[in-house]
Amino acid sequence: MEGGSMSTDPRTVEEVFKDFKGRRAGMLKALTSDVEEFFLQCDPEKENLCLYGFPDEGWEVNLPSEEVPPELPEPALGINFARDGMLRKDWLSLVAVHSDAWLLAVSYFYGARLDKNERKRLFNMINELPTVFDVVTGKKPVKEKTSVNNTGGGNKAKSTGSKVTTSHHDNLKANMHQRAAEVQAKPQKPPPAPPKDEEETLEEDDEEHGDTFCGSCGGNYTADEFWIGCDSCEKWFHGKCVKITPARAEHIKHYKCPSCSNKRART
Repeated sequence: MEGGSMSTDPRTVEEVFKDFKGRRAGMLKALTSDVEEFFLQCDPEKENLCLYGFPDEGWEVNLPSEEVPPELPEPALGINFARDGMLRKDWLSLVAVHSDAWLLAVSYFYGARLDKNERKRLFNMINELPTVFDVVTGKKPVKEKTSVNNTGGGNKAKSTGSKVTTSHHDNLKANMHQRAAEVQAKPQKPPPAPPKDEEETLEEDDEEHGDTFCGSCGGNYTADEFWIGCDSCEKWFHGKCVKITPARAEHIKHYKCPSCSNKRART
């Protein structure tokens, strides 16, 4: 990923905060003023895509870094797969939540050498800004009341704001869980024969898939794990080995394993 080279390796609290603000501004552009272009670039037919924000307030949708381990923490992988499976506003909200998490991860990656007081100051500076999620969803910030007499009122206001955010997250999680259930109802591997009894079924399943091995870890096929097959090399993989969940698999029409994806990226 080319954007990693744009980093100036910030070290002080002020430098890390400046880097954070630049990357945050870039991601906000992608999700607000440039949202139509961002939406088009997140084509579900493409490979696993990520949204990157840069210190110069630019943004980019690109494949994850091939460097292992990566130079910086990587943002959420495969944001394009869920684009057409959710309401647009819910999908943008989900990307915004992951963007906030990535921005904090990068800031504390750079802030690893800061002491306790510096980290606290950095967090307070970051916390003064609305999150990407706040801006994308139009959530209004809750003002804290520091007066002793109004302590109860301040707590009430915070509680109300918390309920709004929690409710929205709950809706998103419910949406994702529903899609996961639908995928599990449509398995990605050929279903075993109808069970006669539990012991006999396991024996037949082992005989049928006994020569199937994970293309990543080399492990034997087991019926109680999620597997996915590559449409290019026709190898099978544990879902956990290639970081593909049933929910994500629902939005993949033609899956390519990491090896085949890297070959395509290099060409």
